[in-house]
Order: sequence, then structure tokens, then C-alpha cells
Amino acid sequence: MVVPRVAAVTPAATGPAFATVRTVRAAVQTGYGGPDVVRLADVERPVAGPRDLLVRVHATTVNRTDTAYRVGTPAFLRVLRARGRILGTEYAGVVEEAGAEVTGYAAGDRVFGYSEGPFGAHAEYLAVRADGFLAPIPDGLTFAQAVPATEGAHYAQSCIRRAGIRPGQTVLVYGATGAIGSAAVQLLAAMDVAVTAVCATAHLELVRSLGAGHVIDYTAEDFTRSGGRYDAVIDAVGKSTFGACRRLLGPRGVYVSGDPGPFLQNVGLALVTPLLRRRRVVFPVPLQRREMIEELRALLADGRFRPVVDRHYPLAEIAEAHRYVDTGTKVGNVVIDVVTP
Repeated sequence: MVVPRVAAVTPAATGPAFATVRTVRAAVQTGYGGPDVVRLADVERPVAGPRDLLVRVHATTVNRTDTAYRVGTPAFLRVLRARGRILGTEYAGVVEEAGAEVTGYAAGDRVFGYSEGPFGAHAEYLAVRADGFLAPIPDGLTFAQAVPATEGAHYAQSCIRRAGIRPGQTVLVYGATGAIGSAAVQLLAAMDVAVTAVCATAHLELVRSLGAGHVIDYTAEDFTRSGGRYDAVIDAVGKSTFGACRRLLGPRGVYVSGDPGPFLQNVGLALVTPLLRRRRVVFPVPLQRREMIEELRALLADGRFRPVVDRHYPLAEIAEAHRYVDTGTKVGNVVIDVVTP
């Protein structure tokens, strides 16, 4: 696929026929830094290769992955060139063109998916591999309902899979109102796992509605001293440690965190603790397997998974969306309406 480049012209492209559109509107990163490094610009319209789909993006999101790459945190991300990059991992839209070698998709199909690495979803058009992490949008769902179903959810799926969590087990989810945590609660409940969720007072009822059988208000009590015993603890926000949560785990319990932790301790413990054949740490590398997005699609279709949406912003206000995500107070997901619903 061809990665869009910033065009020499600045006015938004216009014209009645798609074939005449040579530039499209996108949120372009001008460097590493705060929300103001993200600015709207006209870029060259991406071109779909023979195995690609060209998607007219109707909705996208701003999430923690986007903000991490915008800031360049962890520091190793700064080896990547930021200037001219179009961020955006999640997208939902309509297939405009299908490459000559593509089977299974055609122009007019509604799709949703995830594009970390190439990014590019913060734009009016996006070229993606047809065999990538995408699927048809279930009937009855809007673009805004489908678009936040991949970023947090595929991290949650990776945590669940890497930890070997099974139906009938008990799991505590710390940070149950973020994109990852709110997805984890729903995915675990769909597996018939007994879920205890940790969140703030204002969100207790929301988390119960997602499927948590028991909820702990961390503003009222220390969840690590709650006396519970669990087969797994999923730290969805990276704000606790294995040491603090160890007392919550059964004899072969698993502490799961996608955050490296202080001094990269979770990475090191994930290498060492499995050798001890007792309580262990799992540092899950995110998976993007075809069966995972098919699972998400099925759960969306039957209503067992409904991504939580906090706020909507138009594409023109995407810098404000970055600013809000930076506060660390979002509940679930922040949706960008590229096309006004």
C-alpha cells in the first residue's frame, strides 16, 4: 500500500467524482510533542495495491496508542520519523475500491479494523491490506459503534489469551473503565468468567452493566487488601505492580500487565516467574490474529460486546480529542466522526 504524503496544496479537495479527488483531508503530525503537533492538512489520496482495500473512513478514534506515538513515549518510539505521519489505528468505513487480487470484499462493503504500524486512520481515506485485522461491520451497528471495537479489545484479548484464562475462573480487572479494561470485563463475562472490577465511585454502575459480578471502589478501599483470591489479575492501566497484587493471586495465579512497569520490572518478571512454577507475571505482546477480530465481530453482532464511548469530536477538532485523552480521565473510547453521522 502507499502511505499518504502531505500534498503541496492546502485547500481541501473538492469535486463531484471520486476519480477527480487527488487530495484528502487528514490530521498530520508535525513532530513529537503535545496535541498541537497534530494539524489538519491536505494529503495525497492513498492508492490501494492489488491486495489492498481503499476505505472511505467514516469514523476513527484517538486512543492511548495514538497519544504515545505522538509524544514518543517510551523513548524508543522516537527512532521513528514523526513529521508528516498520519496517526490513527482504528477505523470504520466503506470500501471504495478493492484491489485486483482481493477476494471476499467489494466496493460498498462496510468494514471496521485496526492499523497499528502503518496507522493512517485519521484521514478521509485509508488503504489497508485486505487480509489484515479487519472484518465486516455487523448489521444494525453504526460506524461510531463499531470503530472502537479493536484497539482496547485486542489488547484485552491478548491479556486473556496469554494468561490462559478459562471459563469458570475468577479474574480481577484493575482499571475497568478504560478502553482495555471495559473491553476486558465484557470479554471475560462472555466467557463465563467471574469478574471483579476496580474503578472509581462515579463508574460503579457502568462497570456492573458491563458484566462485573463484584465491583471495588478504589477511592474507598485498597483493592490489593480486599481479601479476594483470583486466578488472574489484569492491570489494564499499568498503575499497580506484581508485588502489590501478589496477595490477591491463588497459588498458580497470573498477574497480567501490558505496561513495562517501574524499571521494566514486568518484562523481567515475565521471563523469570514462569520458571518458578507458582504465581507468575505475563507481559503480553499484542496479538492481531484473524480469529480474534472474527470473535469481536461475533460478540458485537449478538450484543455481548458494546464498546464504551465517552465523547465524540469532528475531525476538525482532533487536537482537542488528543488533549482530552491526555488527561487520563476518559471512560472507554473517544470517537472521531470523519463523516458527520
